[in-house]
Amino acid sequence: MIHTHVLWLCLCLITKSSHAFVPSQAIFLTLSPSSSRPTTTTILNETPLGNDASSTTTTTTTTTSYSGPASKPLLDKVTQSESSPSHDLSAKYQPLPLTASNIKSLDLTSTISTLTIPELKQLSNELRWEILESVSKTGGHLGSSLGVVELTVALHHVFNTPIDKIIWDVAHQCYPHKILTGRRSRMHSIRQQDGISGFCKRKESYYDAFGAGHSSTSISAAQGMSIGKQIVSPQEKNNCIAVIGDGAITGGMAYEAMNSAGYLKNRMIVILNDNGQVSLPTGTMSAGGNGPASSLSAYTSKILVSRKFQTFRDVAKGVSKLFPENIQEMNKKIDEYARGMVSGGTFFEELGFYYVGPVDGHDLDNLVPILEKLRDSPSNKPILLHLKTNKGHGYPPAENASDKMHGVGKFDVATGVQVKPAKGEPSLTSVFANTLIDVAAEDRKIVGITAAMPGGTGMDIFGRRFPKRTFDVGIAEQHAVTMAAGMATEGLKPFVCIYSTFMQRGYDQVVHDVCIQNLPVRMILDRAGLVGNDGPTHHGSFDLTYMGTLPGLTIMAPSDELELQNMIHTAAKLDSGPSVVRFPRGVGYGVDKLRNLFGYDFLAEDEDVGHHHGAPVEIGKGRIVRKVGGHGQKQTKNTARGDTKKNRVAILSFGTRLHESLVAADDLEKANPNLGVTVADARFMKPLDIDLVRELASNNSVIVTCEENAIGGFGDHVLHFLALDGALDNGDLKVRPMVLPDSWIEAGPQFEQYEQAGLNAKHISRTLLRLTNLVTAPLLSE
Repeated sequence: MIHTHVLWLCLCLITKSSHAFVPSQAIFLTLSPSSSRPTTTTILNETPLGNDASSTTTTTTTTTSYSGPASKPLLDKVTQSESSPSHDLSAKYQPLPLTASNIKSLDLTSTISTLTIPELKQLSNELRWEILESVSKTGGHLGSSLGVVELTVALHHVFNTPIDKIIWDVAHQCYPHKILTGRRSRMHSIRQQDGISGFCKRKESYYDAFGAGHSSTSISAAQGMSIGKQIVSPQEKNNCIAVIGDGAITGGMAYEAMNSAGYLKNRMIVILNDNGQVSLPTGTMSAGGNGPASSLSAYTSKILVSRKFQTFRDVAKGVSKLFPENIQEMNKKIDEYARGMVSGGTFFEELGFYYVGPVDGHDLDNLVPILEKLRDSPSNKPILLHLKTNKGHGYPPAENASDKMHGVGKFDVATGVQVKPAKGEPSLTSVFANTLIDVAAEDRKIVGITAAMPGGTGMDIFGRRFPKRTFDVGIAEQHAVTMAAGMATEGLKPFVCIYSTFMQRGYDQVVHDVCIQNLPVRMILDRAGLVGNDGPTHHGSFDLTYMGTLPGLTIMAPSDELELQNMIHTAAKLDSGPSVVRFPRGVGYGVDKLRNLFGYDFLAEDEDVGHHHGAPVEIGKGRIVRKVGGHGQKQTKNTARGDTKKNRVAILSFGTRLHESLVAADDLEKANPNLGVTVADARFMKPLDIDLVRELASNNSVIVTCEENAIGGFGDHVLHFLALDGALDNGDLKVRPMVLPDSWIEAGPQFEQYEQAGLNAKHISRTLLRLTNLVTAPLLSE
């Protein structure tokens, strides 16, 4: 047992002088087979944006102007086959398992596999510049894509894609992957209408093994693919690689998958892309400080790469083989726990993974041979490769930005300065955040919760004012909802601020932990409706449907920025049960439009709407916004307009489609002198203002409801009430709900998406004209 004590003594000495991981200058120790002396190899990273791809300088540039290579010969070489008609992947895609026998024509990445390490470095340099030049013209997810350039090149060099599966999580870092897999010529269309997706998408390419947009799914998908390949094609090599970031791995689903994979011993490789950017942006002031919103991120950031320790392990393993098997097994256990103490791997190994790392994710000299060894390993045990990378790597403006230029608009590559649109009205998100600050200043029980999206939900604004009352839980919507429920039991007033699309992940907690217990949790659903360039994975299309079925839940939707302020005040005062406030991505309308179109004559012509602080409104009460003939100075004096019920119609809007409803009403009355149009704002879906609905049903021959939600939302609640109330029994009332269509609306400008959905003013007008027999329109079946 003497050797065991020696091992522990050496370990104790080593841990006092271990080298911390430094991405810019990784030091590796190797043990020569013919010598017991370790040899030190220092590998300095190339300067990613230098014109000379073989440069090994480590000095950082101080220039403020950046320019790329004059040509990209290697990138041209590896992407030349995409011009072939046989590689029109979207045209011939079929959702079938890929095997060597049915994929002969897919050789888009075969050239990459033949390149040398110096050539891969040059390719990485060219690819990084291609991404910069492309995204600077379109906008998109920049920092995350820059951070995985070397990893992407290495993966496609080492693995036989698309037979070997690469699953990107959350897939906003897939731009270099798309360029290398047949879509370089279409990058100008990324996140645009009729263009390619900003995320991986199975129907777009065989190389997109799994669609994504929401996080923490890659390990589960990779495990399922590994099992499928093992059963369907047991004779073929089984390599399934999940690339997951340190933000995505905070989601509970990732741990469920790791626990399952370790238990079932499925062959797979999980690559943890650890860049220290858990939330957007990391650095938001909160109750946990201003670091990454994850204990795991803090844990991995402290992991040491002690080359002395690595060398010691190699020597110890060699010596261990001289001892009997029972002693070797004891040494193996000592090695596992010693490695865990120094490197942090024990956490993942207890889940059943073999842990490798951490490794510099930008160092191709070491990354490529490591991936090759993992590829060729005969073991069926799942492996976790821990990479340390820099988000925005190689582009100083991104590296120095608080959000690492995660999501950008168009920008100047030379300076990194983004093109800013002309100053307009404040975003609805900022209106919400500033209103919450106002009410929180008067009520110390109000707290804000977000799930890794402080910038997108306004919690970064709230956090600067109330850091101790701001809680960022990471990508953990289920936890956020139940934590809020716990807070509510202690008398706090939690505002859970989550995108509508992400709240889907916490629905069971909304039902079980909030609504059944009738706890006053305030759920703020930003990005409700169509969101524009992020496409179907991020549309908030379903929250009225899945929330509307829950008893006792109050659901509100503001029509404009003033109503949003009012509803935040209303929610803050609502202590009798849970509530939802949903609003879309967008900006306010401004004082001119609010006065002239909405009829808010209580606003002064030069009033700053931002100084209007709002007030609570009566629960379950809507309002008539426009009467027949218009309102204010615009109101017409035509006494014949709407003189009979047959000539009177009503638009009942829920949310910000009120603007389009008012425009439609003005257009209709202008073109039809006998038609009278009333426009109402429901304000509440639950409880529904049944008095308002009855009034509209009694006074009008047609009611059209309008909302930014799929079937089963507000319009269906109105129809349900009218049917039960008998308002449809006499046949003198026509009702039509206008909702989002039963289809996936792809990326594009928001206005064009609403045009496609049929929810703009002209569509509302057309619907009313057809229902009043003033125009003939095709039926749905036509």
